[in-house]
Amino acid sequence: MRETPLGIDPEIVAVATTWRQSSAQNSCTSQPEGLPSCRQETPLTTFPHLLLEHAAQRPQAAALREKDLGIWQTLNWADLAQLVRALAHGLAAAGLQRGEHVAVVGENRPRLYATMLAVQSLGAVPVPLYQDAVAAECVFPLRNAEVRFVVAEDQEQIDKFLEIRPQCPLLQRLWYDDPRGLRNYREPGLASLDALIEQGRAHAQLHPSFFESAVAQLQGSDVAAMFYTSGTTGTPKGVVHTHASLLDRAQAGARFDKLTDGEEVLAYLPPAWIGQNIFSYAQWLACGYVVNCPESAATVSIDLKEIGPTYYFAPPRVFEGLLTSVMVRMEDAGKLKRWMFERCMALARRVGPARMDGKPLSLLDRLAWKLGDLCVYGPLRNQLGMSRVRVAYTAGEAIGPDLFSFYRAIGINLKQLYGSTETAVFVCLQPDHEAKSDTVGVPIEGVQLKIASDGEVLVKSPGLLQGYFRNPQATAEALQDGWFRTGDAGFLDAGGHLKIIDRAKDVGRLKGGDFDGALFAPKYVENKLKFFPFVKEAVAFGDGRQQVCAFVNIDMDAVGHWAERRNVPYTGYTDLAAKPQVLELIGSCVEQVNADLARDEQLAGCQVHRFLVLHKELDADDGELTRTRKVRRGFIAERYAPLVDALYEGRESQYIETPVKFEDGRSGVVSATLRIADAKTYPVVRRAA
Repeated sequence: MRETPLGIDPEIVAVATTWRQSSAQNSCTSQPEGLPSCRQETPLTTFPHLLLEHAAQRPQAAALREKDLGIWQTLNWADLAQLVRALAHGLAAAGLQRGEHVAVVGENRPRLYATMLAVQSLGAVPVPLYQDAVAAECVFPLRNAEVRFVVAEDQEQIDKFLEIRPQCPLLQRLWYDDPRGLRNYREPGLASLDALIEQGRAHAQLHPSFFESAVAQLQGSDVAAMFYTSGTTGTPKGVVHTHASLLDRAQAGARFDKLTDGEEVLAYLPPAWIGQNIFSYAQWLACGYVVNCPESAATVSIDLKEIGPTYYFAPPRVFEGLLTSVMVRMEDAGKLKRWMFERCMALARRVGPARMDGKPLSLLDRLAWKLGDLCVYGPLRNQLGMSRVRVAYTAGEAIGPDLFSFYRAIGINLKQLYGSTETAVFVCLQPDHEAKSDTVGVPIEGVQLKIASDGEVLVKSPGLLQGYFRNPQATAEALQDGWFRTGDAGFLDAGGHLKIIDRAKDVGRLKGGDFDGALFAPKYVENKLKFFPFVKEAVAFGDGRQQVCAFVNIDMDAVGHWAERRNVPYTGYTDLAAKPQVLELIGSCVEQVNADLARDEQLAGCQVHRFLVLHKELDADDGELTRTRKVRRGFIAERYAPLVDALYEGRESQYIETPVKFEDGRSGVVSATLRIADAKTYPVVRRAA
């Protein structure tokens, strides 16, 4: 292959240069403050075009890093472009056609990112699948999208596809990135990515202009990717997005937070989730910053500290886990350290959020915060791996006000965003100095919001899905007159910030009793329970009933540590969950939630009257959660019907047997007699007129 001294094929440079010259005529004449170049302001294009643009302009700049055997390996833009070119030629030689779907499954890995770019370069469509999905869950997307080719990370993923291959007759070729454990596999159509790359280089020798010609034909209106929804309420749907829809939102989000090519991002969430795809793929190519791939899920916290990202995203459960680990360690600290921590955190809670919001502080408070930053806040940010974070986002679930305030109090610019798979994530973002725990931000550039008569939030945006794949009925229901029906109930506050109450379909009414006709918002109640570090998951029931009852999953780490410090012995999750001390602990959390709900006249009827602690953790493998860890409330109500009946029939205990699936594929049964507790409720606190 012909190469320049910089190590990149001159034909690739030529394609990028031609595209850059043609787009420059329409590029921006002015740019927002803080952007290093007009790259984010160029007309909407495609992901492969942006790759070639970076490779031509800054070939030796780092594009991706991967930690392998404890050492960070860097892939620059020039080498990435060459890798993508070889993979594209290899896929073409294997028979991949324009418009076909290619399943990509695994952790965040540079060669899997390169594969997605190669697939897109040929006008085909990558379909990322969840790496923790069981084999049976992969059957529907493979058959629905008529997938012939799969690129997987390792033996674990290959084994899944070999298991379901008889159910997917179109499946022809399987390539793997990591060869460990696969040496003796002799399955037809199975090969390594290295073999595909070598095949691609041979194909490139015979067809030297093929890749450049294929990329030149791409347009922003072409389909770029398809993401399957989590299937909370039924069969997953394939959400079809174009290059234009994904890049429009990626660029709008970049402009909103003044992202540059100097950002560092840690890619550790599932690539099949569109949020991870936007942050570490679409915005990565739009801005040109560095994406870092951890060695494994077990090393994420260590890798976070080593990389020190400047731009960070995590769902609330990750922030909860980080805070829980901090609080557990502080309980083990000496008296002097605990005293200093408590004093400094009291100061941080008082002045930290105001400081982050840009409000003026007294000279004494500024000096005290600086001292606290030197002694506690700075070391704490460093311990969390967030010492360099400039912008941090959370989304997916509501975050507790105390949790939200904690991070902002110690100097981390944590904000909330609102969006979905169908909207390419970015709908509402919180501006700096306007971060609120009870809202999800303001509509950003290009977005229009409308609240329907029933309270449902409607969105119009350039980032809307093209449609649901082979599901015109679902598409027609979701897209009406250019507006996307989000399914979320909410309203805009006086400052123009969107506040989400719950899923519109889940908002119900109580029937009978003291709160007859009162509003029931289960997700609101569940999230308030999950604000406590001892509660990992919660499921609330109450629609059409006189009162609200709930299931609770304890957080094994937090409650386990709490039990050890109090000399409460236990043998495992089921035993710990059954302890009367734990039931009392969770009861105190429930009562605090009830006291808070009593102060809200609209939601006072949502107070939890009775609850129980489940004998097992809710698990996606058991169908109780989606792969994005959303509660499948309807499925849980059916599966645990005897427990729901016991709650509402006033029983003090109930025996239950539950089938479970273990990580090694075996099935079993977990049984226990669960105690049911009554919770203290409070009268409604009426506001003065």
